[in-house]
Amino acid sequence: MNNLDQYYRLLELEPGASLEEVNQAYKDLAFIWHPDRIPEDNHRLRQKAEEKLKEINLAREQLRSLGKTTRVTRQRPQPSPQSARTRTYHQPKRPYHQPKRPHYQSRPQTHYQSRTPHPDLSGADFRGANLKEKDLSGRNLSNANLSQANLSDAFLHKINLQGANLEGANLFRANLLQANLRHACLKNTNLIGADLSGADLTSADLTGAKIGSKERVLVKLTGTKLSGAVLPDGTICD
Repeated sequence: MNNLDQYYRLLELEPGASLEEVNQAYKDLAFIWHPDRIPEDNHRLRQKAEEKLKEINLAREQLRSLGKTTRVTRQRPQPSPQSARTRTYHQPKRPYHQPKRPHYQSRPQTHYQSRTPHPDLSGADFRGANLKEKDLSGRNLSNANLSQANLSDAFLHKINLQGANLEGANLFRANLLQANLRHACLKNTNLIGADLSGADLTSADLTGAKIGSKERVLVKLTGTKLSGAVLPDGTICD
């Protein structure tokens, strides 16, 4: 097995998969193997997750580099020596009195405008939207309306949801690592299986939110800030 086949195998893909498939496979596996999802007292499993994350990081970078090289080769083919001679032979000579154009004028002008990779979605209306398994990490959705939205298994690492309305939303197994949920409305939200490690829920309202059974909390809250937050039972956290 060569290195490329090994990289595809690490990402659980068939050889020759597209860049889009590579990126999606990486996101799925990174979500599963992120060390922060493993209990801190399980050192063996956390170490295994860190090693696995390094492997899939390397696999993605190598396959992305291969994909970029392949696109450049296809878009900019090198002319054969014969074709170059043919064009030179038929090219008319420039009259001796014709001035040579300045070099800067011979360059093609382009009108490319870079696209914003993460548009500002503050105040956006996503009521009832199906955002299952979407990657919205790093996005600004402050004061957005996400009531009744389906965000199950979504990747929301470092997302800004300050003041957002998430009432009745489904956040089952959502990755909310280091998310900003200050003053957010999380009433009756399904948070079972969600990872809120390092998230800021200062003054958030979690009244009636589903966080597990009476005997067991099924939400990861390692390092979560809950100062002033209204807990599911209506009490206010100090």
